[in-house]
Parts: sequence; structure tokens; C-alpha cells
Amino acid sequence: MGSFADFHARSINDRDAFWAEQAKRVDWKVQPQQICDYSNPPFAKWFVGGETNLCHNAVDRHLAERADQPALIFVSTETNQEKTYTYRDLHAEVQRMAAILKDLGVVKGDRVLIYMPMIAEAAFAMLACARLGAIHSVVFGGFASHSLATRIEDASPKVIISADAGSRGGKGVPYKPLLDEAIKLSAHKPANVIMVDRQLVAFTPVAGRDVDYATERAKHMDTVVPCEWVESTHPSYTLYTSGTTGKPKGVQRDTGGYTVALASSIPHIYQGKPGGTFFCTSDIGWVVGHSYIIYGPLIGGMATILYEGLPIRPDGGIWWSLVEKYKVNVMFSAPTAIRVLKKQDPALLTKYDLSSLQALFLAGEPLDEPTAKWISEGLNGKAIIDNYWQTETGWPILTICNGVEKAESKFGSPGKAVYGYNVKLVDDQTGEELTGANQKGVLTIEGPLPPGNLQTIWGDDERFVKTYWKTVPGKLVYSTFDWAVRDEDGYFFILGRTDDVINVAGHRLGTREIEESISSHPNIAEVAVVGVADQLKGQVAMAFAIAKDTSGLTDAAARKTFEAEVMKVVDSQLGAVARPSRVLFVTALPKTRSGKLLRRAIQAVAEGRDPGDLTTMDDPAALQQIVDLIKT
Repeated sequence: MGSFADFHARSINDRDAFWAEQAKRVDWKVQPQQICDYSNPPFAKWFVGGETNLCHNAVDRHLAERADQPALIFVSTETNQEKTYTYRDLHAEVQRMAAILKDLGVVKGDRVLIYMPMIAEAAFAMLACARLGAIHSVVFGGFASHSLATRIEDASPKVIISADAGSRGGKGVPYKPLLDEAIKLSAHKPANVIMVDRQLVAFTPVAGRDVDYATERAKHMDTVVPCEWVESTHPSYTLYTSGTTGKPKGVQRDTGGYTVALASSIPHIYQGKPGGTFFCTSDIGWVVGHSYIIYGPLIGGMATILYEGLPIRPDGGIWWSLVEKYKVNVMFSAPTAIRVLKKQDPALLTKYDLSSLQALFLAGEPLDEPTAKWISEGLNGKAIIDNYWQTETGWPILTICNGVEKAESKFGSPGKAVYGYNVKLVDDQTGEELTGANQKGVLTIEGPLPPGNLQTIWGDDERFVKTYWKTVPGKLVYSTFDWAVRDEDGYFFILGRTDDVINVAGHRLGTREIEESISSHPNIAEVAVVGVADQLKGQVAMAFAIAKDTSGLTDAAARKTFEAEVMKVVDSQLGAVARPSRVLFVTALPKTRSGKLLRRAIQAVAEGRDPGDLTTMDDPAALQQIVDLIKT
């Protein structure tokens, strides 16, 4: 295949020919008439005029050659269930789910919101939507009613698919009360809710609205639902990601470009082969789950493991036992999970036969060198490959493409720019491109973004342009909002965010969203939330708040009680995933003389660093108060 440098250069300089070649990896009902239409920057249209279907490429097209090969392997250490679905079984189940949706009036272009735990039915639901040309929007099962309501309102789904409960550590986590409350809060009301009853938690169906999945499924055991062929540019799904404002952004993905991007990434990046097994430990609520639990491995003709459970239950060897049992070739996880496993008995790493495993890929947050070294040694020198990407991009921006040309990983670096991505480091003040080694700049991508990246923000083209493309002076480039440097060998090192989004164990959270939630407590006057470095989770949210009435906060016990009360507000509105590690009470927040919150300075002192130049600061005592609080 030649060198990766040539491969990458061709993807940029001879873009259309390069992607026309990759497009041969998928089935088209109608061949694309134009590879890339970039006549209206920054909006890119890929494989224009082509007609395809995501579900067909993930399921139906494999029936001729691999109908009896495992496709979906469902493992729950929460409910002690394990079930393998072949491509034939998966095809049948997806049609049953599609038939139920069809009965409820779902047609091409309708939205379906999926609020589900990591169960096989969640995969059937996503694929059934794709089959019908409906647009799914999966919401992470850990989100509370308020967060869920904003997403229901924005996506305006005709139908919602949910379950009675998820499970964590063997305990049922009820979903239904959260969903009912969210629908109550939302101005948009879905016509129907399909309920998968796992019998973990009792619930009361809403008459006339809620539909029992098992009852409906029984009616459609043999129903044939053909794939709806859609334009390549037809949206396949929306997925919400935290922004710097309280309103989440619905990342809108196309169909054809996404299918081609994933089809090319399986061999080029992950070195996956048809008949192999892919084990991604993420959740379908996140982009990694969409791309590399559901669509990517199936498009690549692989078996994919859908895992419900913790990495340490029944013990810290559970994942490795699955690698042995199912002969996993490609594993994909997050640095936080590896840091959790680091605390377990190291003998668990050598207990199982991991000879099938080619590489462990890690993404979701920066991979620190000690963690990378520990797992590399523990896995006897297996390749540990970092990935850097975003909900917006749908697949990696930076990594090592060993399927194109073997290359060494450098600990601490996610690697080089992936084919299709024209990555540039720029000066955030002047917009000037930084071409020298080890110069710090903002990581940007020149348009057009490659296939599989977001088309726009759902229902808000203006926000798409303003948020991503207008932040670098004098240039129309996509900003990742990350600082980075590139070494003399072309390897990138990510240095942290330029905006107010933090990364807690791979979950992206907008600090403004948490601030808005805390501010809704009647006794909070003002609050600042910052991301603080944490050994286990990468970052945690920490809040500094001013109380309106401090008369009851005279002792430590009272402050602790109030802190718990504030955390409960965040729990109920955004979910436990957004709960700050601490809420500390201050009498003033550090600001500039013009009243701008000095978040960077707060973050620095919370991390024990020098806050830097504070000549514009209005009241130095406010920052000193935070320093003193952190010490205690």
C-alpha cells in the first residue's frame, strides 16, 4: 500500500479519487454522481446523488456470505445473561423492531429517541431506525429528566424507545420515572413510547401511549421490512454533545459519508477483518458506541460485543475473560477504565489467553504515559494505540493507521493526522499557521471535513458555522477547541481545551450547564465550575459558589449539608455523571475589573498551579480564599 505519508497526502490532494476508491467498500443502490460538493463552505456534501442504507451495509449485505457467523454478542454481568446473535438472527430481530416502529407510523425522516441501557434491543432499535430511514437520537441512560427533556424538545421524536431499568453493580436503575418526568417537562410529546420490560423494576405504563415491546414483537416474528434506500446526504442520526452554553448541540450525521468512513476505518485504523471480533467497552449513548459497538464492526463483517456491566465485576479480569472466550482481535476502551483496572490484582492480566488480541485502542480523554506503559507491559507488549476524536467527527482525527503502514506509538501522543483530515495548528490570536516543531497552537481542520463528520447542528446551521468555523481570526477552519503541539516526527500531543468543556472519564460536560443547574438552587447567588485534573478520571468538575444567605453556614457540618443539597440538584437535573466532586462556598469569585470570571486562574489554583498574570484582577482576596479552601 506504500507509505502512510503518501496515502494521507493523496486523501488531501487527490480527494475525490481517494474517496471514490473507499466508497467501493459499501453497497450503493444508486452510485454517487459527485464525490464531494463543497460549493457552499463550510457545508460539505459527500457522495451526492448516491443512494444507500446504513442497516443494509451493516446487516443485510452479509447474509449471502456470513449468515451464520456471530454478529452481535450480548453479555451482561449485571443480569448474568449472555447471548450470541448471528447475522441471520440480527436481520430477523431488526426487522421485528422496524415493523413495530412502522406500525406506530414511523417513516423516513421521522425522529426516534432511544433512552436505553446496554441491551441487545438497543442495537436492534438503532439498526431498525436506519433501516426505515428514520433518524435516531440515542440519549445516554445515565442522564436525568431535565437533560433528557431538552433533547426530546430539540429532536421532537415521534416515538421513544426505552426500558424499565438499567443495572449498575447488580442494582436496578429505574429509567421509566426519569422518562415520564422528562416528557412532562418537554413541550414536545411523543405519540408513543415502546417499553422493553426487563422485569428489573416495576413500572406503570401510560395508557394509550406506552407500548409493550414483547407483545408487539410477537406479532411480527416473520414480518419482512425492506430497507428504505436514502440519499447519501440523508441524516442517519443526531447525537447531543455538551456545548459552552447550557443548550446541548445535536450533532447531525449523514448516511453515505458515515458508512464509507467507518467501512474504511475498520481495516485502515483498527486492522479488523471480516469474521473477526471487535470489543468496544463504551456505551451506545456516546459516539464511540455508535461508531464502534454498532455500525463500524458490523459494516466490516465482524462480530461485536455489547457489554453491560462494570470492568471489575465479578472481578477485574472480566474483560480479559471475554477476550479469551470470544477470541477478540480488536479492543477499544477508555483510559479511565484502564486506571480502574490498574488497582486490581495484576495477575488477572496474565490469567487469560489473549493471543487473539492484536491491539488495544483507547480514546475519550488524554492517555497519560504511566497508564499506557502499565497496560502495555501488562498485556505483554500488545500494541496500545491512542485515538483522538470528537462526537462531531464520528471517527478518529489523530491516531496510528497500522492498517496502512506499521508505525510506532509514542506514549502521550495520539499519533498523526488520519487520512482525509487536513489538520493545521494555528495561532489563536493571529490565525497564522504554525509549521515548526513544538509550537503550541489550536488544533484545526481545513474544510471540507472528511466523510462521516457532522453535516451541521440539528436545526441550526447558523450555530454550526458560528461555533466551529468562526473562532480563528481571518480563517474559515474547523476548531477542535484543543491546544496541541506537533513534534519533529509529526506526532501530535494534546494539551487541553481552549473552551469550557471538561472531560470526566470520557464524558464531555459543559461547565456552563453545571453552573446553570447549581444556580437554580434558591440559595445560590453565583457559581463558577471548573475542570480539575484527577488521577483516576482525567478531570472532575469542581464548583465554587456564593450563597445568598450565609447565616446557616457558620460551621463545617452545615456547609457539608448544604453542599450535599446542591449536589442533589445537579443529580436531579443533569444526572450523577455531571455531579461536581466538591461544591465549596466562598464570599467572592475572582473576576477581572470588567467583571469577567477568571476561570483559568480558579482552575490553576485548584490544581495547585501558578495562576499566572493577574494584573487585571479586581479583588486578589477572592482568589486567596479559594487557595485557602483547597488547602483545607
